[in-house]
Amino acid sequence: MAEKSKILIIGGTGYLGKFMVEASVKSGHQTFALVRKSTVSDPVKGKLVDNFKNSGVTVLYGDLHEHESLVKAIEQVDVVISTVSEPKADQVKIIAAIKEAGNIKRFFPSEFIMEIDLKHAVEPLKSMFEVVLQIRRAVEAKGIPYTYVSSKLFTCLYIRSLLQIEATTSTSNKITILGDGNTKVVFNDEHDIATYSIKAVDDPRTLNQMLHLRLPKNIYSVNELVSLWEEKSGKTLERIYVPEEQILKDLQDAPFETRFELSINHSVFLREEPNSEGVEASELYPDVKYTTVEEYLDHFV
Repeated sequence: MAEKSKILIIGGTGYLGKFMVEASVKSGHQTFALVRKSTVSDPVKGKLVDNFKNSGVTVLYGDLHEHESLVKAIEQVDVVISTVSEPKADQVKIIAAIKEAGNIKRFFPSEFIMEIDLKHAVEPLKSMFEVVLQIRRAVEAKGIPYTYVSSKLFTCLYIRSLLQIEATTSTSNKITILGDGNTKVVFNDEHDIATYSIKAVDDPRTLNQMLHLRLPKNIYSVNELVSLWEEKSGKTLERIYVPEEQILKDLQDAPFETRFELSINHSVFLREEPNSEGVEASELYPDVKYTTVEEYLDHFV
């Protein structure tokens, strides 16, 4: 049996990064995490770094703005997974360091989003999509072996807000739905996104491919999701639908953070996601027992 690749996770103390570190260790990979020295003094992230060390992770101290330390970290591993939050500036630095190191067998850029649809996307999401495409072209131009992961929507982040769970478990019996609520959407648990990504690391079938996480039991429209919640909670919710025209109007004058969130929701919940080429995680790894949307909702009933 071939030796498992050594994995460096950049952004390991971030939201998705910590799941990647955990999945890498559980899968038996020698795991490295690049961490800024200043991170150790942060009360939350410092504790996370301690947990990494206790689980056998090799913590490397460095900075994306220090090219030499970045190259030195990359030279120690076979695979680089980026989960940084600044997709362009930081990833350009990572790409340059990977090219200089010359030893990387696979790079997973920090995407982990829905499929890109420039035709229907509105600003500011459209600009983010364009940045993601620029990073992909830069990776390919440098001849770096890659896997792009289309992880769809994070269950923990989206289902709670979509169903307004805190409100609907108390006194409210109303729920706001964007569009007609019939667009099919994929929701995936963050642990599962990490598990599938790590499984793809040494798999030749995912080399220079898009890995899709269209997990069959996690595909729902918002209307179906609300109906499932009603069935499980025994409550009936009044559905208030917001038409596309109102969403686009709200986008015009909202602060940037709100506009960004609305532009994502517009793309996801009002437009069918395009089906780009690639390989499907649930077909490649049928042995993975992933968390279904229904199982996730059971936690709140």
